[in-house]
Amino acid sequence: MDVTRKLEILADAAKYDASCASSGAARKDSRGSQGVGSTGGMGICHSYTPDGRCVSLMKVLLTNACLYDCHYCINRRSSNVTRARFTPDEVVQLTLDFYKRNYIEGLFLSSGIIRSADHTMELVIEVARKLREVHHFRGYIHLKTIPEASQDLIALAGRYADRISINVELPSQHSLNTLAPEKNLARTQQAMGHIRGKIDERHAEKRKPNTPKPPPFATGQSTQMLVGADASTDATILGCADQLYSAHRLRRVYYSAFSPIPEPSAILPLKAPPLIREHRLYQADWLLRFYDFKVEEIASPSSPNLDLALDPKLSWALQNRATFPVDVNRAPRELLLRVPGLGVRNVERLLAARRYTRLRLADLIRLRLQMKKILPFISTADHHPARLGLDSDSLRARFLPPPEQLEINFGAPPAPTPADFISARSGEL
Repeated sequence: MDVTRKLEILADAAKYDASCASSGAARKDSRGSQGVGSTGGMGICHSYTPDGRCVSLMKVLLTNACLYDCHYCINRRSSNVTRARFTPDEVVQLTLDFYKRNYIEGLFLSSGIIRSADHTMELVIEVARKLREVHHFRGYIHLKTIPEASQDLIALAGRYADRISINVELPSQHSLNTLAPEKNLARTQQAMGHIRGKIDERHAEKRKPNTPKPPPFATGQSTQMLVGADASTDATILGCADQLYSAHRLRRVYYSAFSPIPEPSAILPLKAPPLIREHRLYQADWLLRFYDFKVEEIASPSSPNLDLALDPKLSWALQNRATFPVDVNRAPRELLLRVPGLGVRNVERLLAARRYTRLRLADLIRLRLQMKKILPFISTADHHPARLGLDSDSLRARFLPPPEQLEINFGAPPAPTPADFISARSGEL
């Protein structure tokens, strides 16, 4: 099989992995030194085609052959798909060729598990090692690691990669036992803890004065969870994500809506979940990370799934009207962050502006805030929501999306039956 055909198969097989963002990677640049490639200050510098497609990373699998039989994976052992396998040298050459043609600025490399977890990790690491040490590649590299591999190999992968990740896939061991029996959540979290320890160790070494620069190590780790492949509620998914953020300081948890695959397992759902559910989980994830929300506030035991019609912050505000209105001239930062329509940056601007004047609606308009969204939840020197009747029980209806027009069938009417003719003739009499 030629390299072009391999690339077609293995690039398509890699599209189901969402955890390939690069924010937070350390800056490296080959200018003024031997080598090729670079990454920007906040990670890879993405390139976009005129039609908006991102062509920054070469996202590919080393092989789509796999020993595991995860029911949700198109590359599972029992799947009837065309198999292909790159050699490490082929991936290295493709990466360099694509970079020199300005198609990409980095590599995202994952793999199915062949022979053993350690053997597969050795092949993945060999690609990164040759890029860094032989070709002096300074671009972005993201390696997908295998929790079953030895800790020494995972640590070695971190030396060559800007970001490493291990996919949790599902939020509970019960779901893994059903859909991915070879995977173990505790083992995955143990590997994440080891990676976090290595990252912390390097940061501590860098802070020591008059010491040699420590060897490089990945600047962070991420993971991915499937949404809709099992019966897990949004509360369970967010609870798992929150625990991973606090215990292992992950950069990101990615949520990927389950997509039905060819020749699916009988225990998988026949229909994909609505994509809006994935979007709501990302919004809720943002509230956990930057707005000091707790999982129980966003997805309570009585309502464990997110409201698909409204964003999680607005939904929480409507359920907690006693907290509002918030006086933008006096409220602390923590309370302002809970106002729908106010983001972190706008809250900082409000705090800075009110040091010099009492804020009025005109000031908020000049700050280009989402006035329709925030008005029911704030008060200013010249505004109180009660005056506009914005505290009524029908407030939720104001924020619901407009109803969709049902599709009308303008096809030909059905052919008349003999009974129709009899009825018509009877009417004439």
